[in-house]
Amino acid sequence: MAYRKLGLTTGHRKAVLRNLVTSLFKEEKITTTAPRAKEVRSIAERMVTLAKRGDLPARRQALRYIYDEEVVQKLFNNIGPRYGAQQGGYTRILKLGQRRGDAAEMVVLELV
Repeated sequence: MAYRKLGLTTGHRKAVLRNLVTSLFKEEKITTTAPRAKEVRSIAERMVTLAKRGDLPARRQALRYIYDEEVVQKLFNNIGPRYGAQQGGYTRILKLGQRRGDAAEMVVLELV
């Protein structure tokens, strides 16, 4: 599987992505750069698919990735059932324009 390195070391990249996924499910909307959002989207889609399964092994798999237990509860109790019949496409990326300091493309990543 190909992925973006985001200019970070392996451990830092994993931590950043885990934090972004956790924040996305906690707040249901985050603002970040476009490459990060595209990476987070694929992980978030997988987590929602786990939540739709809803069994104990799926919950444990989600707990291995998401930092906060309350967020996993929210994911499995509220977010997963919300997308019951939907096959993918749980997130939306909206472009905001360029960041002022370094002209990075900024986006809003939100749950549909």
